[in-house]
Amino acid sequence: MTSATSTPVASGSPAATATATTTPTPQRPAATTRPRARGWQVRFAVLALIWGFSFLFIKVGTQGFAPLQVTLGRVTFGALVLLTILVIKRERLPRSARTWGHLAVAAFFLNALPFSLFAYSELTIPSTLAGICNATSPLWGMALSVVALSEDRPTRRRVAGLGIGFLGVLTVLGAWQGFTGTDLTGTAMALGASLSYPIGWIYVRRTLAGSAHSHLSMSSTQLLLATAQLAVVTPLFTTAPAGYPILPLLSVFALGALGTGFAFLLQYGLVAEIGPTTAQMVTYFVPVIATAAGVALLNERLSWNTPVGALIVLAGAALTQSRPRASTARRSTDTD
Repeated sequence: MTSATSTPVASGSPAATATATTTPTPQRPAATTRPRARGWQVRFAVLALIWGFSFLFIKVGTQGFAPLQVTLGRVTFGALVLLTILVIKRERLPRSARTWGHLAVAAFFLNALPFSLFAYSELTIPSTLAGICNATSPLWGMALSVVALSEDRPTRRRVAGLGIGFLGVLTVLGAWQGFTGTDLTGTAMALGASLSYPIGWIYVRRTLAGSAHSHLSMSSTQLLLATAQLAVVTPLFTTAPAGYPILPLLSVFALGALGTGFAFLLQYGLVAEIGPTTAQMVTYFVPVIATAAGVALLNERLSWNTPVGALIVLAGAALTQSRPRASTARRSTDTD
């Protein structure tokens, strides 16, 4: 990941709170009352729960529908939530063809591709592993930002975080055992999904920085475009479902309406109220919740290396997001 600021487009991903952005972070209120402080903590917990359970919803959804159908339902329900709020607020979608073109690329890398990869991956890997793979997104983002964003210079701490994080990935996968017991194709898909997010964020930052459109308008357009992309692709690779089992259907609805639509509104509100640094901490709770949900509700096995590796991944991700103190940064600049 790059700088932790408000996300201008909806990714429906826990890692979205720690992304590169296109617009400045909203200013926090000068004063915050006591009840409001408690309020943001409740919303923070709700957001962590929603995103933590998203991987369980994907797993249950794929038990009744093809992965592409799960993803299509996800973006459709998410788009409906955001469009409803857009109408209530009397905002408009962007009119510029250039903006729509760039958002179409963002829709592919931030929604259609990663959502599909996660859905396919959970056909062969547990939801707990998918949730942990998602936590590697800051590591991919840091590595990519060094190349794609010249203002993000690598520091020893961030490079160390990158190395520690990928050591955690190897621990989760049981590299010393030759990756036995782990489906490498499914794991590669989940890691590819986490890589897709920072690619999309970097693209958005380089092409839509300073856009005059609101976050809600941009995100609604992006999810509409993702829905259109998947509406074209899904019939080509899947057949119509024979039925609509209630539990998978409810899971897809929750995944879209809550995890992709409502969660964006919670996320943006938290960033505006408490700032991106605190808001991005939700990212570190998501793998814990995903693991607990998978073990408790889906009876997924949990060997010792999974939680240990997850902690190492999160420690590395935290280091890649750290910034030097002002005095340290000045000393580094003076020595250059």
